[in-house]
Amino acid sequence: MLESVLIANRGEIACRIIRTAQRLGMRTVAVYSEADAGALFVQMADEAHPIGPPPARESYLQIDRIIEVAKRTKAASIHPGYGFLSERAEFAEACAKNGIVFVGPPASAIKAMGLKDAAKALVQQAQVPVVPGYHGSKQEPDFLRQKAYEIGYPVLIKAVAGGGGKGMRRVEKAADFDAALESAQREAQNSFGDPRVLVEKYILSPRHIEIQVFADGHGNVVHLFERDCSLQRRHQKVIEEAPAPGMTPEMRQGMGQAAVEAARAVGYVGAGTVEFIADGREGLRPDRFYFMEMNTRLQVEHPVTEAITGLDLVELQFRVASGEKLPFSQDDLAINGHAVEARLYAEDPEKEFLPSTGKLWALEFPEGEGIRIDTGVEAGAEVTPFYDPMIAKVIAHGATRDEALTMLADALGETVVAGPRTNAAFLKKLCEAEGFRAGQFDTGFIDRNLESLGAGPQPADDVAVSFGAAALISREIDRLRMSELQKSDEPSSPWSAPDGFQLLGVRSVGVPLLVDGERAEAREVFSTEHQGASTVAFGSSDPWADEQVDREIDAPHGVYVLRNGRQTLVQPYDPFDVDLEHMDEGGSVKAPMHGKLIAVFVLPGERVEKGQRLAIVEAMKMEHVLVAPSNAEIAEIAAEPGAQVAEGARLIVLKTEE
Repeated sequence: MLESVLIANRGEIACRIIRTAQRLGMRTVAVYSEADAGALFVQMADEAHPIGPPPARESYLQIDRIIEVAKRTKAASIHPGYGFLSERAEFAEACAKNGIVFVGPPASAIKAMGLKDAAKALVQQAQVPVVPGYHGSKQEPDFLRQKAYEIGYPVLIKAVAGGGGKGMRRVEKAADFDAALESAQREAQNSFGDPRVLVEKYILSPRHIEIQVFADGHGNVVHLFERDCSLQRRHQKVIEEAPAPGMTPEMRQGMGQAAVEAARAVGYVGAGTVEFIADGREGLRPDRFYFMEMNTRLQVEHPVTEAITGLDLVELQFRVASGEKLPFSQDDLAINGHAVEARLYAEDPEKEFLPSTGKLWALEFPEGEGIRIDTGVEAGAEVTPFYDPMIAKVIAHGATRDEALTMLADALGETVVAGPRTNAAFLKKLCEAEGFRAGQFDTGFIDRNLESLGAGPQPADDVAVSFGAAALISREIDRLRMSELQKSDEPSSPWSAPDGFQLLGVRSVGVPLLVDGERAEAREVFSTEHQGASTVAFGSSDPWADEQVDREIDAPHGVYVLRNGRQTLVQPYDPFDVDLEHMDEGGSVKAPMHGKLIAVFVLPGERVEKGQRLAIVEAMKMEHVLVAPSNAEIAEIAAEPGAQVAEGARLIVLKTEE
């Protein structure tokens, strides 16, 4: 076994690798950016070393800096995790050049599978079916537009060097092709340093099914069955499960064999995943699946495979990297039960899933048999805008699919997160969705059911606001009472009471609040018959004494109220505290989250129509297009492309027609 390992990654996967490495008796070395100095993985590692500023390109993507730390700490190996440098052949080559074991496939295999067009040509030679489309090298927009027309809409534009949904755009009609191509190429360049794309036919009822393969350095290659990753949004996986619902033994054998042949074709070693798209219109059929790509690394969703096989894939990676043979053959492997994984993200389903940043004022996960939590953060940690917004992976393993989904839904309902908004309630509803439970789904399921899944704007939770307002008022009364007691020689004096004075009747006082950043007002209702007693009501919640909330979490700036999976932030409002910098003048378009302004498409004085593209903000590795809220004239461009912008910062000032 290897003596030590440097983990060239961060967050959840770094913690995951460290746990297995330490169990195997390996010394663990972490590297971290300035933004991660206090992160959980830094605390867990035996030693940790800084490698640069927060942006990944200045830290986690710096090959020379990481190799230098590995040499200085005498690390015997480097595990790249997933993302960042995990599929960069030059990183594997740099490890080999410096006598460091790369816990992954050889650089030649990474190169062979790293470019989607070349990979498709390679697997075709091994008789593996591929999706119809253009996989050539010509990149002129006019040529690609013509190819899309020949293929037939809808089509999928995909970054040649892509992964994780980056540089991928679905195009429904020819009129949208140019803008989609430009956006995909720009995102591909930013994410992978390579703007090239391919164009493929979009399968109308696609199921995304992938095969986990494992190979050693002695010629042995096996598959560890399949995972279904069809529940996606913006081509990003949301829920993954193993085995795939509706999978037949014949199709499993056919896909498994195709994946093994693809791995053999490139001399693969270690853990890898061969991804297929299957046409699910008439159920899963052995003659209707196509190779998409091979991910030459460990996958985010590997825990569901671990659950149904009983294997530790990270341990297997270390053993294979140290020269050991696989301890089993294909016939030794069997599926045990069913496992489902949900990706808990810091994002707001009520605001088009925009990333949500900030301090985690509370973070609690359930425990129990069959429940596994993989996380890289803890309460008090900061979710920053620099990296993927994953908080945790919640995994459930049961005897049947229905049991596993029920366990997962219950676990998500018991998860407590306060601070950044999350998709926990959305994920719970997804686990409970009738069509998904019945196995009637494809990659478009989420988009077709957003409203029923609770995505999109929701009315304020009056009960939650009332509880939050009551907590704030109680806190303020306690503060005033303590202040008066300290000043007065007569603690029982009525003049020291922190309420208003009235001889008779019931008094109602308006209480100004901010509810999730918006102005609101609750009513504090006093009764003279019960001195000092009061209730608070908001909207239609009067009375609300019989209602309940899940949790109230105090923070210096307000109260987080958790109810039915939703988070409501109630804050005191001072009408004299005016933010002059962000006041609207005739309307403005603001940054929806912390990020980088990467493009502005308009100029001052230009007239725009409602829905027209104005700018693009990049945050947490995703592009977010900002559009005109109404017909207007551009009065001012308040930020320059390339600038880092804070959430709520004015970017473009509008002069509306009214």
